[in-house]
Amino acid sequence: MRPELQAMAGLVTVPPGVFSMGAIAGDKFATDTERPVHRITIAHAFEIGRFPVTVGEFLPYDPARTTDGELGLPVVNVTWDEAEAFCAWLRAETGGRYRLPSEAEWEYTCRAGASTPFATGDHLALGDANFLYAEDGRRVGPGARTAMGRYPPNRFGLHDLHGNVCEWVADIWHPSYAGAPVDGSAWLTGGDAGRRVIRGGAWDYLPRLLRSAWRDSLPRRNHRDNVGFRLARTLES
Repeated sequence: MRPELQAMAGLVTVPPGVFSMGAIAGDKFATDTERPVHRITIAHAFEIGRFPVTVGEFLPYDPARTTDGELGLPVVNVTWDEAEAFCAWLRAETGGRYRLPSEAEWEYTCRAGASTPFATGDHLALGDANFLYAEDGRRVGPGARTAMGRYPPNRFGLHDLHGNVCEWVADIWHPSYAGAPVDGSAWLTGGDAGRRVIRGGAWDYLPRLLRSAWRDSLPRRNHRDNVGFRLARTLES
């Protein structure tokens, strides 16, 4: 199967909905970057990757990526600009409206209806996601990326939104949600345009950094061995 068709086959349709984005009440690990909590209305269904983009899916676009590991592992060491370029390449190859998800779309799909710190509830177990450290500092996880499907999906049928690799989203970094869009669109004005948002936490993190509300940023041209991305696709109206 052509790689772009594999990417399309790996997308899940997410229904419209309304949710509260940001730090939930009583979350002791919440920070001001996750505030103020604001109500988001996702008015239209969209598609998002069941998994992060894999090495095997990225190779046809960039054949030099032969040292990133097994083909079924999430691709890493990809800058935000490279993730955007991959989406543009995929649009040209298929005609599909591929893109990075907005930060609001990402959190909506991660929560999958849950209003707890994790889609799994108040806590994240070792069998729920790929992370390295317990909250007491003990090393408990595999210590590396894991292949797609090792951990169970959330209610939307999506895997690895908690852990494995951090994921670039479309938004410019803002240090709080003051003034953020409430329609689910990416926040592409103001802020620090040289930095972009990452979500989800990674294989070398501890659970508090895998919470649904957790957010951070990196310079858009930064390469990290724990940062990849997930595709989204706008549905035809």
